[in-house]
Amino acid sequence: MGHSGAQNSPLLTDFLRQSGGVAIIDGGLATELEQHGADLNDPLWSAKCLLTSPHLIRTVHLDYLEAGADIIITASYQATIQGFEAKGFSSEESEALLKRSVEIACEARDIYYERCQAGASDGNNDNRVLKQRPILVAASVGSYGAYLADGSEYSGNYGDEVTLETLKDFHRRRVQVLAESGADLIAFETVPNKVEAQVYAELLEEENIKIPAWFSFNSKDGINVVSGDSLVECASIAESCGKVVAVGINCTPPRFIHGLILSVKKVTSKPILIYPNSGESYDADLKEWVQNTGVSDEDFVSCINKWCEVGASLVGGCCRTTPNTIKAIYRTLSDRSPALPL
Repeated sequence: MGHSGAQNSPLLTDFLRQSGGVAIIDGGLATELEQHGADLNDPLWSAKCLLTSPHLIRTVHLDYLEAGADIIITASYQATIQGFEAKGFSSEESEALLKRSVEIACEARDIYYERCQAGASDGNNDNRVLKQRPILVAASVGSYGAYLADGSEYSGNYGDEVTLETLKDFHRRRVQVLAESGADLIAFETVPNKVEAQVYAELLEEENIKIPAWFSFNSKDGINVVSGDSLVECASIAESCGKVVAVGINCTPPRFIHGLILSVKKVTSKPILIYPNSGESYDADLKEWVQNTGVSDEDFVSCINKWCEVGASLVGGCCRTTPNTIKAIYRTLSDRSPALPL
């Protein structure tokens, strides 16, 4: 654990203390953007939004802040330099789009703080959470599989020709750009296998990335990550990297979360984060969600206290969760100690 890593760790410790011990991560982005009128029928839908509808992304970030989220995740999960270049963008334009994803989230935070000050005086908060509190912007990095957009982010199987070095080259510049874009931390999300976790850990150290990171894995059996690699081994990689300040699970059905928290807890002393899906199943062939297979917000939220009791300290939602889900989490956790003044 290098000295540089040790310096970074207070960010989350202080943040969690100010959040009363548990912080709320936002919910799903894609479905919400569609609700606001975005067209996502493009493998690079997030890029399309960054270009043509940044206001929609900002609105969704604001919806989550007004639902009580303490951490907003940028719209960069599928945003890659390689993907943009394949669409005809120059490398400069591609890097500018990555930076834009962080700027939009930072703008949303600024607007939110302005609303908190205005809202405090007009007394009309019409069910919105307008509370001056520390808010973090997490720059999202999706896996190599998310870039391929062929479902391999849900299998973690990239084939033998994709090595540690291939993946390092793929992610390096994107991580550097996001780290220098004004985000508070990097969220490596939906990490599907052990090699990619290793890649991220090595890049953070080798490139001397200046902001901390979290690693979040996904599981479809409640024991291993989706590739079949051991979750405990994956979490151990995160534990041993000084730049990683939290480790956990996202994009996973709620029914597995309790057991997965216990597994992660065995190998890490770092804060544990969980932001599961609504529980609906995704049909990779049809590229759509199967209706009515998920749990209700009430059921989702009834698990939250249990998850926090067994060790989660950052909680939110992933696919198909909405600002209503986050608002419900906020309500269930609002008997937390009051936030300290900024």
